[in-house]
Amino acid sequence: MSEQDYRIEHDSLGEVRVPKEALYGAQTQRAVDNFPISPLRFPRQFIRAVGLIKAAAAAVNQDLGQIDAEMSAAIQSASAEVADGAHDAHFPLDIFQTGSGTSTNMNANEVIATLASAILGRSVHPNDDVNMGQSSNDVIPSAIHLSAYLAVVEELLPALDWLQQALEAKAEQVDGIVTTGRTHLMDAMPIRLSQELGGWSNQIDKGQRRLRGALARLAELAQGGTAVGTGINAHPEFGERIAAKLAGMTGQPFRTSENYFESLSSQDAAVELSGQLKTVATSLMKVANDLRWMNSGPIAGIGEIELPALQPGSSIMPGKINPVIPEAVAMVAAQVTGNDATITIGGQSGSFQLNVMLPVIAYNLLESISLLTGACRLLADRAIDGFEVNAERISALVDRNPILVTALNPVIGYELGAQIAKTAYAQGRTLKEVALEMTDLSAAELDELLDPRQLTEGGIQQR
Repeated sequence: MSEQDYRIEHDSLGEVRVPKEALYGAQTQRAVDNFPISPLRFPRQFIRAVGLIKAAAAAVNQDLGQIDAEMSAAIQSASAEVADGAHDAHFPLDIFQTGSGTSTNMNANEVIATLASAILGRSVHPNDDVNMGQSSNDVIPSAIHLSAYLAVVEELLPALDWLQQALEAKAEQVDGIVTTGRTHLMDAMPIRLSQELGGWSNQIDKGQRRLRGALARLAELAQGGTAVGTGINAHPEFGERIAAKLAGMTGQPFRTSENYFESLSSQDAAVELSGQLKTVATSLMKVANDLRWMNSGPIAGIGEIELPALQPGSSIMPGKINPVIPEAVAMVAAQVTGNDATITIGGQSGSFQLNVMLPVIAYNLLESISLLTGACRLLADRAIDGFEVNAERISALVDRNPILVTALNPVIGYELGAQIAKTAYAQGRTLKEVALEMTDLSAAELDELLDPRQLTEGGIQQR
């Protein structure tokens, strides 16, 4: 940088050149210089959470008589700007940094101090004022919980509900279609297409319930534990008050940690949430792969449905259309599964009183939430809502399914049923034709016993 491009800032280690227009100061610049590892930065949700914490802390410190009203108002105003995303360009730090996230906490303190100083007309100190009653060791864990909780409630749960509604609407639309059930990728007893979609819908519903269960632990905030869990340099009421303040600001039931030593040294709640996100990803992978199989063809595959044609599927084979949305969703599921492995390792990295992989836990947790949110809405809007059913092909396959003989077991027994099924398959004939020859059942009785729709209702057929 030329002399016109930077200014000189000072910290405990000496002078640092900082870009002239930067809102941050020396400690942020040292982190910029120290960690040029990747292009990965903290997501918007995380910066928002840090801004909310700083605003709540300023309000609580005023309530406790630690800072005056003017100072508090200036810090709250500056923090609100950070929370709203007005200054994201001034949060340049790589997520691969000091494991406590101290660099990012100080980044926020410096940016807010600069903004608050301009508002107040006098100096606001990043450590003494903005960071009052706080440590990176409780701010960053609190920001992980706060940001992930809000992302799940505001983004992912609504997206999952949207997908579930799409599945239920499509299930109602196709309830009259009886298709071939499949186990081991082999023909099995018939089911209604609505039953198949209903299974998917229930997976998504249970995923939502699992996530809501994990939120109960995520609502606990480490704020107030300060450096090691003893609450050093924080007012005794700070933890409870800041949790209450954040609950009021967000409308969510945040509360102070049951045990600060646990909250600073571990990330078990984040690991738990990640596990539930992986379960949701697993559900989406199952739905995506079923859709791919059902759509396969159009000639040599199953060809039960036709997904919306969204783009040409090949650079060399004209007319080819691929199931691109299920494929994209499956890749999201793979990424979320990989993120869970990273978060699990991160969660294991609590050494004595502090976890030292907080930034990478935060990044991967929020990425998983964001990816699943987008995948759910994409799957609902561009696959489930728009697929068409090939009713004639489905009906023809059901009629030729030798496994329907299972319905005759209570009447003719397993052994004779197996002979009928093998003969029908070997000769390419319908089950009814062969059963008429090999049993004393009438055509009317076979029609009743082998009615595919009735077979989807369960129960035992008796002669």
